[in-house]
Amino acid sequence: MKRIVTVLLMVAGMVATGVIMSHTPGDDDKNKEEHYNFYQISGAKVPEQIEFAGESAPIDKFYVREGLDKEMQVNTYWHSSTLLLLKRANRWFPVIEPILEKNGIPADFKYLALIESGLENVESPAGAAGFWQLLEGTAEDHGLEVNKDVDERYHLEKSTQVACEYLNEAYEQFGNWTLAAAAYNAGKRRIRNAVRDQEVNNYYDLYLNPETSRYVYRILAIKTIYENQSLFGFNLSDEDLYQPVPYREVSFTSEIRDLIQFALDNGTTFKMLKTLNPWLVNDILRNSTNKEYTIKLPAEK
Repeated sequence: MKRIVTVLLMVAGMVATGVIMSHTPGDDDKNKEEHYNFYQISGAKVPEQIEFAGESAPIDKFYVREGLDKEMQVNTYWHSSTLLLLKRANRWFPVIEPILEKNGIPADFKYLALIESGLENVESPAGAAGFWQLLEGTAEDHGLEVNKDVDERYHLEKSTQVACEYLNEAYEQFGNWTLAAAAYNAGKRRIRNAVRDQEVNNYYDLYLNPETSRYVYRILAIKTIYENQSLFGFNLSDEDLYQPVPYREVSFTSEIRDLIQFALDNGTTFKMLKTLNPWLVNDILRNSTNKEYTIKLPAEK
């Protein structure tokens, strides 16, 4: 009882000295108003016209506009993810773009790689790997080597070439690049069956599985943001962007029994060797057929 009285006396003293002030409803309302005036969120605007690979998206259809709107909001306000995509694109787009051009693939397909992997050498639950998320069978059908020492799905230049070949095959089959992009995600057979069954030769009017239904919209959203970065609140300086890493190349036809020692002998580390050559998946490179391999090493100072 004595302790309760003491506490009450302390509180009374604090009120008397102004430590505890009386509540003024008007102050609360003013603080809330100032807070909400400061904290405003605006939706990312859907462009009135947009094209993928020169093919216009029918924005006037409500489900097309809303499909694109969803991806615009997700990619605009998922700041950390989109920032990293923009940073990586500065390093890797200059590698991808010339290969697309050489193969007659529209430049917009660089955004396909961006949404497939985030420009990281990842592997999906289905076993697709690398920047272009190639399945092992697709890679081998197009001449890539995949074994316990080498996985060329992680070789950016070679995997980009394979992606180009696949996309050209899909374009020849479907007659437009938007369906070719959808086929890259769902497979040519699935898109062929959907086109046949639904009697529609237009991606935007096809009823597809949820992932493929979002696929082109995701490409269009990241393309719009990439090409208008400051408009969507992404203000990156050159110092913020990931720069290309200078390298030199060495070619050989013999096997390398110890890649760790090989790296040290060439003035670098095993980690740097693997970073520049992610297609080297082991610490040994067997080569019974005397195949010619080209390895990247850090540029000499």
